[in-house]
Amino acid sequence: MHLTLSEKHPEAAVSRTVIAAGEPFICEVKAGQTVRLLDLEGNQAVDTLFYSAANPRERYDVQRTLRRQNRVYLTTGSVLYSNLGNPMLTISADTCGHHDTLGGACAQESNTVRYALDKRYMHSCRDNFLRASLHDGRLTKRDISANINFFMNVPVTPEGGLTFEDGISAAGKYVELKAHMDIIVLISNCPQLNNPCNAYNPTPAEVLVWD
Repeated sequence: MHLTLSEKHPEAAVSRTVIAAGEPFICEVKAGQTVRLLDLEGNQAVDTLFYSAANPRERYDVQRTLRRQNRVYLTTGSVLYSNLGNPMLTISADTCGHHDTLGGACAQESNTVRYALDKRYMHSCRDNFLRASLHDGRLTKRDISANINFFMNVPVTPEGGLTFEDGISAAGKYVELKAHMDIIVLISNCPQLNNPCNAYNPTPAEVLVWD
């Protein structure tokens, strides 16, 4: 883990938005701006996707990102690359120090397979991504790809599997990313109730942006 405090002050942010527990959010961050994702109450997973605002077909690419940094988890200094090989954002500050890239977003299908048939119609991150995308109008279902789970703890087992464990975040922990291009930020403030990624109790998160 590489923990790094930010020098930015919330009162100087050009925008501040609280995302209600379990809800979606979409916004645009300009090149050169910094966006902070803030875990308000602790142990909340914030599923996030990034797209080029100029061309949303250019998007965050997990394979290129992990290959370039040669590590599975994201923290200070990690550069997020697009499917065209361009740097999109760099993590500039991080008080959690460990962010998942492998666990993916919960969906009707995964809730059914991982938990039980009667969990199929529970609200999910994929539902949130689709809701926000349809409202925005620039993204469609085909644009939903592998996401980052900020603050989420998904260890890789010795056998190569994944487990969902208690989060390692806490109230007030945050991660900041500086944008290298105009970026669409698509968030699902995870509504999952079946695993400990958010202590079985989804809570609000906040998004702050600075010039």
